[in-house]
Amino acid sequence: MPTAIHQQVRDCQAGTFARAVGKMQSGWVVLGDPQIVPGYCLLLPDPVVPHLNALDREQRESFLYEMTVVGDAILELTSALRINYEMLGNIEPALHAHLFPRYASEEEDVRTAPIWLHDWKAAPAFCAQRDAAFIQALREKLNLL
Repeated sequence: MPTAIHQQVRDCQAGTFARAVGKMQSGWVVLGDPQIVPGYCLLLPDPVVPHLNALDREQRESFLYEMTVVGDAILELTSALRINYEMLGNIEPALHAHLFPRYASEEEDVRTAPIWLHDWKAAPAFCAQRDAAFIQALREKLNLL
């Protein structure tokens, strides 16, 4: 069943996905939309699979390792305290990993709560001009030039 994840990976492959940071061995790093917290990214597998358990051992190791490498890079580029990693797949039944930097500056009532309790409607939408410097810095940090 084609999902938004399938379309985003096709757009990354075609070089037409504005939020694409770059291609790693296991998949594509893309900026999240909206930017619920600064530096929110996703790792989309290429090829797309339904869930983590659909990958063989080597593919799982690659995807999960690269997910943490992206997290390390986000931590280095932001003032985040930690990265929250989430793989859900309930609405979009295709593997994708959310990488949410978490900050001391988040409002107290949501700082320690799941990111989904933030006001997503109030979050800034992806903006190619505003987010270009972060995308470039993340590309450089991940050697995806």
